[in-house]
Amino acid sequence: MANPTGSSFLAQLLPFKAELKARRVWRAPLTRFAIGFGVVVIGLPALALSTSVGPEGIDARRLQEAPYNLTGRKIAIGQVEIGRPGVFGIDKISNQNFVVRVSRVFELDEPAIADGTVDGHAGNVASVILSRDKIVKGVAPNAVLYSAASSNFTEETGQPEECLASQHIALQNSGDVRATNFSFGEPLSRDARPNATLDGNALLTQCIDWSSRVHKLLYVIAGNQGQGGIPIPTDNFNGMSVAFSARVDGIFTRLDSANLGSEPASPVEESNVGARRSIDLVAPGSDIELFNPDGRLTISSGTSFAAPHVVATVALLQELGDRQFRSGASNWSLDSREPLVMKSVLMNAADKIKDPGDGSILGMSRTLLDKRGKTWLDSDAYRDQKIPLDANLGTGHLNAFRAYEQFVNGEWAPGEIPMVGWNYSATADSNAQDYVFNAPLEGGSYLSATLSWERVVELNSNDEYYDIGESFSGQPLGNLDLCLMPADATDISQSVWSSVSEEDSVEHIFIPIPANGQYKLRVVQKSGGAAIPYALAWWAKSAQ
Repeated sequence: MANPTGSSFLAQLLPFKAELKARRVWRAPLTRFAIGFGVVVIGLPALALSTSVGPEGIDARRLQEAPYNLTGRKIAIGQVEIGRPGVFGIDKISNQNFVVRVSRVFELDEPAIADGTVDGHAGNVASVILSRDKIVKGVAPNAVLYSAASSNFTEETGQPEECLASQHIALQNSGDVRATNFSFGEPLSRDARPNATLDGNALLTQCIDWSSRVHKLLYVIAGNQGQGGIPIPTDNFNGMSVAFSARVDGIFTRLDSANLGSEPASPVEESNVGARRSIDLVAPGSDIELFNPDGRLTISSGTSFAAPHVVATVALLQELGDRQFRSGASNWSLDSREPLVMKSVLMNAADKIKDPGDGSILGMSRTLLDKRGKTWLDSDAYRDQKIPLDANLGTGHLNAFRAYEQFVNGEWAPGEIPMVGWNYSATADSNAQDYVFNAPLEGGSYLSATLSWERVVELNSNDEYYDIGESFSGQPLGNLDLCLMPADATDISQSVWSSVSEEDSVEHIFIPIPANGQYKLRVVQKSGGAAIPYALAWWAKSAQ
């Protein structure tokens, strides 16, 4: 709904206004170290969750409906915060909440006590994922959500307890949790290390990278670096950090001015050490309609509410993946469950520049602007082969439907590949993996390709379970490069373009093809040693 004005629009809103009045929209209390900004609703409702899930936002509503019918059914996802959502039948405050149904709630690694750690912010976040309201419907209303509070609200807690709660959520559903939402963080001032920096080695950050690899789930972190921020664990390598967008003329097309980004002006200690960027993706987060634990509506803004749009999209894609695997679909395997696959698919399918209608910009639905009104094509990431991500936009704006299109085409091993697809593989030493497009690419059209791999973090323990007081050890990050080359080229010096970051665990290419012709993508391991698992996603336009 772009720039809705006029009496006809107001007439359409009357039933919605009446329903909001009956629900008594109110302002929710904000949680300490949670990332969100509550507002009181005056006048017309913002309609933001209903639009953020629709074509004006991430275009997930289309996936919920026929013929796709993707609602996250039977897919387990997690949530960790300082508090937890209320649960119908357990917490008195939630006895009237019929639209947000959380499966199980915990306090650290124990069952939650009734009415004990219920928190408005956690309930708001859960509603983005799970709301079954007929008007304000969440992204994955039938997903199975496990939520843990990392605090009992009476004792001082911190990163050890947050790690313990994260591990406990990862082990739910017989260890089959596909993604976990972090809409909170820790300030550097509370980190126990002397002269703490965002170098990826805070205990909670190491915990996230360890758990992602060991428990096989994608952690989605609300991005919050900058002055006075709560940046731990936004400096993780294996998860995704998310910024939030606001609407322009009714469509989520601009980074909200409240975002802090990867490179704040001050203080410098609240940005990642080195050249590594912190933002992977942008999702709707401004003036989002949310449900409080008692079932009443509120409106809030922040990265807190962008992250669950991403986690819930993972639930939709994982339902598709399981459906494809059970049906015996060709080019499909359990590799579809790998968190790296989800990361590469979501980032590669993101919107950057609106397609003119001829498919030359891969069907992208919007042009995303940063706070200065600049696009991805204005960024250093577009010009510099050593910088894969825009400092504020990552690879672009979440588009759930384009992620579906990226994912549904299936897995293709190195060798001949179609225009759209993905692969989970590994390479070692100087061995290269070549992906040769099976048709000429169209000159002037854009190619998008995203490569991601993991930092290896080991738990220092006598068993495989983290306990408070234990620590982690991170290994040096492996170095992979991604190159676009003519199909008959034999050396990477012949590349048309490359992504060759020396510090990230992501490489990303988004460029126009110079001329009609045969091309290939090459994955190169620059560092020696053991094989490095990776996920590659690509999207190009055929000249035929």
